[in-house]
Amino acid sequence: MNKVIRALTIVTMGTVLLCANHGAAQTTQIPPPAKRPERVEITKAPALEIANDQFTIIRWTTNNPGGADVHYGIVQYGTDPKDLSQTAKSSIRINRSHPQTTFRVRISGLKPQTTYYYRVTSEDSTGTSSGLKSPVEKFTTPAAGERIVARP
Repeated sequence: MNKVIRALTIVTMGTVLLCANHGAAQTTQIPPPAKRPERVEITKAPALEIANDQFTIIRWTTNNPGGADVHYGIVQYGTDPKDLSQTAKSSIRINRSHPQTTFRVRISGLKPQTTYYYRVTSEDSTGTSSGLKSPVEKFTTPAAGERIVARP
């Protein structure tokens, strides 16, 4: 009986060691944050991409903001241009090799045939702002059952 227990112990320890080494071999290093540009600028103005009675998508493009790989496009919006107290946020993974980044933010729960005012900004996953804030823009949601698709 002792020989069986000893054999099982040896097999178990061998398996643990193999798994531990295998896991260590798969460890990846997280690259340092990408270099930030002197200034993040909007290269393609914020615009309505699509709107229907379920959701609206606002799209804009900036030069590559650098920093952490994960960024958030942020749309601050409301029905009064002086009260943009609602916020929609969507994440994106920055491609370090691309000179520009296109943000797309989905906004849900809007009322049909209503004019909304908005401005856009962005930040990285550490909460560091890109330093940009667009002028206030506006769009009007379609009637229930209708759909608006903007041209590129």
